[in-house]
Amino acid sequence: MRKRKFQPYLIPDILITNAGSEGKCVAREGEKVVLVDFAVPGDRADILVTSTKKKVNFGRVERIVTPSPQRVAPFCSHFGTCGGCKWQQMDYSAQLMYKNQQVLDAFERIGKFSFPPFLPILGSANTQGYRNKLEYSFTDRKWLTTLDGKEAMEPSAHLGLGFHIPGRFDKVLDIEHCYHQPEPSNAIRLAIKKFAVDAGYSFHNAHSQEGFMRNIIIRNSSIGEWMVVVVFKENDQPKITALLDFVKEQFPQITSLLYVINGKMNDTIHDLPVHLYAGKPYLVEQLEDRIFHIGPNSFFQTNSAQTLVLYDVARSFAELTGTENVYDLYTGVGTIALYVAKQAKQVIGIEYVAQAIEDAKHNANLNKVTNCHFYAGDMKDVFTDTLIGQHGKPDVVIADPPRAGMDEKVIQKILEHAPLKLVYVSCNPATQARDIALLTEKYDVTKVQPVDMFPHTHHVENVALLTLKQSDDSRRV
Repeated sequence: MRKRKFQPYLIPDILITNAGSEGKCVAREGEKVVLVDFAVPGDRADILVTSTKKKVNFGRVERIVTPSPQRVAPFCSHFGTCGGCKWQQMDYSAQLMYKNQQVLDAFERIGKFSFPPFLPILGSANTQGYRNKLEYSFTDRKWLTTLDGKEAMEPSAHLGLGFHIPGRFDKVLDIEHCYHQPEPSNAIRLAIKKFAVDAGYSFHNAHSQEGFMRNIIIRNSSIGEWMVVVVFKENDQPKITALLDFVKEQFPQITSLLYVINGKMNDTIHDLPVHLYAGKPYLVEQLEDRIFHIGPNSFFQTNSAQTLVLYDVARSFAELTGTENVYDLYTGVGTIALYVAKQAKQVIGIEYVAQAIEDAKHNANLNKVTNCHFYAGDMKDVFTDTLIGQHGKPDVVIADPPRAGMDEKVIQKILEHAPLKLVYVSCNPATQARDIALLTEKYDVTKVQPVDMFPHTHHVENVALLTLKQSDDSRRV
């Protein structure tokens, strides 16, 4: 028998009780949980249930009956369609409270280990304009929030440059103003779009994979440098030159202007040549007295100011005295390794991405740091007895893995060599809690510090200090 298609239905005047996963909020309809987009705990609202999955329904707010005391007016005209700032309707102090609760829930429900009271979550000084990188996509069929007047629209009015609609790779919302990045970010994006429209350049179509204009990437640093990367479908040099000359003339503050030719079926450019058109092939960023060259494909934390806060926490938890052998796992471009190098005897940085390790070595040379050594490869294949035999046992391990957390073989290697301290930095409290549960075989959790890197989103960073149990300390050789 054919499965009956789900029919959306309305739940009137229901209480939103809590904040949930993925930026959604929670209501209860009998025994069923309802996960609701763009709600705030404490709201009473009419909810349209749009889909269901086992014991969970999914819905959206149709009408606010009584607003929560934590509800504030959204500041962005794209709120509710763009998926970038799902919590901007929530007071920032409330955001911090629920982010802290997210870490607590993961530790209690997933980890089920003992831990001390959390240190107060560290909020971001800037809640707008805090990002140093944004990526936009061109589209020849922008997402329309209303169909009114669609038939009368000029062909050029269908062209867009913005963000993908959540869950829809082929749908792009044209962005008028984004509050994530400081100016001239919006001015650059709008100027490039207008030039391309006026010049008759075709925009990308995700289905046919046609269209000359594909993407732009805008990056900036805390010391005022700007990088713009324009991605084209084809190597049409007259068109490329005309657009990039315009950008260079209109925005002299751009210190690095580059372009990429991408004829592939996806938008990734990490495997493609990046061509320098004007300026330098990198941005210069500064953390304390450390200078970093950031290439167009280099990873760097996207909230520069809050990165200092995060790394200060990691360094203070490590309590380095200058005699320690530190292993920085998942080192990326070596930012944490170079940040703590002055306080350590030596730092060994390991990272899967080979280009990131080349960047790390370059930045070490740039800062005249001689006590950092960097290795590229799969963590479980590089963090081995051979490497440890070459550089010595770790006294302190700092780990900042991707959202998936640490490989179990890496965890077992840490347990085997039993460093005195492990500073675990995570962007995913759930996988962090899972990993720490395995590490508590030999470690106690002695400090926990949540840090907010991304205001108006549900994402939270967390730093946990694990200290070797006294009974295991005596067994170290």
